[in-house]
Amino acid sequence: LEICNLSGYKIYPSHGRTFVSRDSKTYRFLSSKTESLFHQKKNARDLAWTPIFRKLQRKGVSEEVVKKRTRRAVKYNRAVVGASWDAINARRTEKPEIRAAARAEAVSKAKEQRKDEAAKRKATRPSAPQGDKLNKHQARSAPAKVSRSGR
Repeated sequence: LEICNLSGYKIYPSHGRTFVSRDSKTYRFLSSKTESLFHQKKNARDLAWTPIFRKLQRKGVSEEVVKKRTRRAVKYNRAVVGASWDAINARRTEKPEIRAAARAEAVSKAKEQRKDEAAKRKATRPSAPQGDKLNKHQARSAPAKVSRSGR
């Protein structure tokens, strides 16, 4: 038995055609159809009826491929740096009302702290001379004052 150079089908004795190229390579073809397609430089992988195409496209596979099982990551509950696991759990199980009250208290505390810092800064800042106050736009459009040099 020979095998067709284009399609890959078996060629039985006294069947098929043989082509000898200029470089004296022999090609065996199942039929004139396969020979014609070979001379047209057709690729067997693009011809839907060839076994090569069917193999590449996974056609006619009798056994179903079993999906590979993926390992799931196991979750652990661990403490974070600066907080123990008990403290984290206690925060989680806290009622929303208690949490809201604690948040409001923390916000008011932060506001008080900010007020105190602002007051300190104001007290330490030297008082600037109260000259002509201009806003940004006025300062831009105001002509630059040039000192006169006497001649």
